[in-house]
Amino acid sequence: MSKGVFKKSVSPVTEPPAVRYLLIGLSILVLAVFLVLPLVTVFVQALQMGLWQALATFSDPDAISAILLTLLVAAIAVPCNLVFGIAAAWAIAKYRFPGRSFLITLIDLPFSVSPVVAGLVYILLLGPFTPVGAWFLQDFGVRIIFAVPGIVLATIFVTFPFIARELIPLMQDQGTGDEEAALSLGASGWQTFWHVTLPNVKWALLYGVLLCNARAMGEFGAVAVISGKLRGETVTMPLQIELYYQEFRALAQVSAFSLAAVLAGLALVTLVLKSWLEWRYADQLAAGNRGH
Repeated sequence: MSKGVFKKSVSPVTEPPAVRYLLIGLSILVLAVFLVLPLVTVFVQALQMGLWQALATFSDPDAISAILLTLLVAAIAVPCNLVFGIAAAWAIAKYRFPGRSFLITLIDLPFSVSPVVAGLVYILLLGPFTPVGAWFLQDFGVRIIFAVPGIVLATIFVTFPFIARELIPLMQDQGTGDEEAALSLGASGWQTFWHVTLPNVKWALLYGVLLCNARAMGEFGAVAVISGKLRGETVTMPLQIELYYQEFRALAQVSAFSLAAVLAGLALVTLVLKSWLEWRYADQLAAGNRGH
């Protein structure tokens, strides 16, 4: 038997242990300083005057209005992006048409445009002194800018890539074989979508909805520009936190951090669900690859 037949397995990691431990320790330190410590500080500041004082924040009409408005905006923006995301992903993954690459670029546009710029653009297009804004206001009595409709539009703009971007790669990877098989067996277009396409992408879809909802509830820049910050009317939770914090009163500071703790708690829940969905999503992809 020639030499070298039995070779000792070589680890793909060539760095010495000291370097590996240094990199791991540095990563943990950076995460602790820039992520964990600020998160802990939010909860500590919220409870600095006691639990009951923190809970008293949620009896303030302004805080209640901000919470309800945030939930309302998310409840409208997320379903709109859900419909758009599925339609855009279906069109891009299943069809070839002129302008397809340009459509993908447009979907990514909110990732590169500042939310503040997006808010300013909506003011220029739909403000009360613009032709479109004046038409809605005079003929229908609907104010878009400095009102709830404008907040919803701005939120939809900054969040609409999340669902589409989760679905497009998966649909492209799966191809059209399953749908063609279902259609050849006599299924209608709706039956094919409901029983074939949707189950194949359900975990990616839930993952995108989760990220979209988290961004919708935490959006600040575009909403701050387009809302006018009218207390009790157009102030969402992030804006109410800023208003509380700018009062420079001890009770107001507690209220600011209490609302911030709610958003931080939602972020933690999102993180847990995100990790779970990633685990389920990975299993689904592995099963799909084995099936093919």
